[in-house]
Amino acid sequence: MTDLKFDANGLIPAIIQDHYTKKVLMLAYMNAESLDITIKEGKTCFYSRSRQELWRKGATSGNYQNVVSIRTDCDKDTLLIDVIKDGPACHTGNETCFFNDIVESNDEAFSYEGLYDMLVGRKINKKEGSYTTYLFEKGIDKILKKVGEECTEVIIGAKGGDKAETVYEIADLIYHITVMMIEMGISLDEVTAELAKRHIVDHKVKQEKMQ
Repeated sequence: MTDLKFDANGLIPAIIQDHYTKKVLMLAYMNAESLDITIKEGKTCFYSRSRQELWRKGATSGNYQNVVSIRTDCDKDTLLIDVIKDGPACHTGNETCFFNDIVESNDEAFSYEGLYDMLVGRKINKKEGSYTTYLFEKGIDKILKKVGEECTEVIIGAKGGDKAETVYEIADLIYHITVMMIEMGISLDEVTAELAKRHIVDHKVKQEKMQ
């Protein structure tokens, strides 16, 4: 660490990146002590410029960031840290701290994480005339009513054998379920973890049946 370039305050910016998706999760600062703790403990530890003290990510929320690798840029004045996260990176409950668009991307590629992040942005920064904003303002009862309606529409489409209609209604259902998740504070990580547990159980059941 002797050749790292800390600034005049003894700090170096650290970009935190999801190990699996490569999405940028947050930007924070480290000093020599917090970097040393990060390396030794295998979990991110930062230095708060506002509080002027060390803080371990996840110490209060449980959303720890498990370090996979630490790299530096060519000038050795910025760190890039790959992590496997135990929960959302942002204090708002969002998966990443970067979800407010200044210039919206023209990229037509879709990801469910992108949808989730966009809807979180609508909840935090309400947009006039937005249907999503309308749902959040109406609250959980309205959201659940829409989830129920869309479930019915999926069933009708599938029962009728209309593939195009069923796909359309599934998309509507996924959207409304995502709004419900955000309203209830349910993260993508929590759902993924539950699915992973079910996969393990299913795998064991299959093994037992084969014996």
